[in-house]
Amino acid sequence: MRLVGCGVLLVLCGVSLLVGAREIDLLALDSDGWLTLTASRLPRLAALVLTGVGLAVCGVILQHILRNKFVEPGTTGGLDAAKLGILVSLGVAPAASAGVRMLFALLCCFAASLVFLAIIRRLRFQHTLLVPVIGLMYGGVLSAIAEFYAYRHNILQSMQGWLLGDFSKVVQGNYEIIYLILPIVALAYLYAQRFTVMGMGEGMASSLGLNYAATAALGLLLVAVTVAATVITIGSIPFVGLVIPNLVALYYGENLSRTLPIVALGGAALLLACDILGRLLIFPFEVPIGLTAGIVGGGLFLGLIVWRQR
Repeated sequence: MRLVGCGVLLVLCGVSLLVGAREIDLLALDSDGWLTLTASRLPRLAALVLTGVGLAVCGVILQHILRNKFVEPGTTGGLDAAKLGILVSLGVAPAASAGVRMLFALLCCFAASLVFLAIIRRLRFQHTLLVPVIGLMYGGVLSAIAEFYAYRHNILQSMQGWLLGDFSKVVQGNYEIIYLILPIVALAYLYAQRFTVMGMGEGMASSLGLNYAATAALGLLLVAVTVAATVITIGSIPFVGLVIPNLVALYYGENLSRTLPIVALGGAALLLACDILGRLLIFPFEVPIGLTAGIVGGGLFLGLIVWRQR
C-alpha cells in the first residue's frame, strides 16, 4: 500500500510541475522554461509537500495528546494564534525578518495550545464532538483579538494575506523557512511510540514509565514550530491535519511508529491534489489553496462526523 501511495504522490508531483499559466516541456527546456521550473515550480512543489506532511503530522500528534480524533491546529486555535503572533510582530517590529515573525507566531501558538490543553483537562469533556467545538470557539476568540489588534494598529490589510493559504507567491528565496518541517517530522517519528502510549491516557502512560507532561510539551512544541513555519510562509490551511490521520487510523490503526509515514504521504498527496484543483478551476488564474482545502477537507470532515455518529 505504501508503494501505491508513493506512486500516487509521484504522479501528483509531476502534474504539479506541469500545471501553470506558463507551459513548460520537461523534455526540452529552454532558458525561460528552466528559470520557471527552478525559481517557481520546484520551490512550490517542495513547499506543498512539506506543508502537507507537516500539517498531517501535527494533526495526529494533537489527536494523541488530547485523545480526540476531531482536533488539529485549525480546530484548537493554533492557526488563529499563529496569525495573532504574526500581527503582533508586525505591530512591534514592522521591519522584522521572517525568522523574527515566525518566533512570535511560534510563541503565541505554543502558549495558546497549552491554554487549550489546560481548558480541556479542566472541563473533562466526555463527548467526542465537544472538544473541537470548544476549540473552534477558542479559535474564534483568538481571531477576534487578532482583528481588533490589526484594526487598532492599522495593519488590517496585512492580516488579509494570512487568512487564506496561497502558494502562488512561493518562489525561490522566500520559502526556505518551511524546511524546518523536516527535522520536526524526524523528531515526531523518533518519538512516535511515546505519542502512541500517551494516547492511551495519562494514567496508563505514567504507569508505563512515560513522562506525560514532558512528552505533551514536546508534542505541542513540534506542532507550534510547524504551524508557525507554515503560516509565515503560506498562510492558514485547514482540515489537512484532521482528515488524513482519521482516514489512516481507520485502515491502519493507532500505532504511530507504523502509520506516521502513511500519514505524511497522505497529507502531501491531499495538499497537492487541492493545489492542482485550484490551479485548474479558473485556469490560467488560480483559487487559493485555503479555499480548495477548506471545501475538500470540510466535506471529508463532515463525512467523518456522520460516520462516527453512526
